[in-house]
Amino acid sequence: MLERSGFTDVQVGPACDTFGGAGGEGNARAFDVYGYPFLARRRR
Repeated sequence: MLERSGFTDVQVGPACDTFGGAGGEGNARAFDVYGYPFLARRRR
């Protein structure tokens, strides 16, 4: 999806727990929801 949006050199990092301590933490755990950092370059 990022490449189709005009980005190149896309790198995706490891899964991160972004819901620890949040109100929706229980739901996130039930559905194995994680955040992923990414780095990409915009084509010119």
